[in-house]
Amino acid sequence: MTEPRQRILFICTGNACRSQMAEAWTRHLLGDRIEAFSAGTAPHAMDPRALAVMRECGVDMSGQRPKPLADVSDLPFDLVVTVCDHAATACPVWPGTARTVHHGFDDPPRLARGAKDEREALQAYRRVRDQIRDFVQMLAAGKAV
Repeated sequence: MTEPRQRILFICTGNACRSQMAEAWTRHLLGDRIEAFSAGTAPHAMDPRALAVMRECGVDMSGQRPKPLADVSDLPFDLVVTVCDHAATACPVWPGTARTVHHGFDDPPRLARGAKDEREALQAYRRVRDQIRDFVQMLAAGKAV
């Protein structure tokens, strides 16, 4: 009999970049063991730069969409991870038995705001993308939380 997959929810404010990357990395790297979801406290459109830098790594997020917390609030989760400081303060407690942890990542759009060109802007996204990948890999090893 197959063991049920663990369910993880990643939350950030816009559910347009960081939480979407975390969901996509988890599905890509750990989809056989973990069922990943993401949502936002104030969701807005997917960030095209986030889609682009994930595509560079062979991870397609085009099927994902930003969604409000209400869309996933009735699902049972084992772990809820806030990935931005605003979400950590806006959602300090998740209903149910899920363990809630915070692991904040820099906001790529904010980092890219002062970039002199698109290449430099994408570097900020790549740095955060890689940090999120490393965090997800630590989750798999049981070292991130």
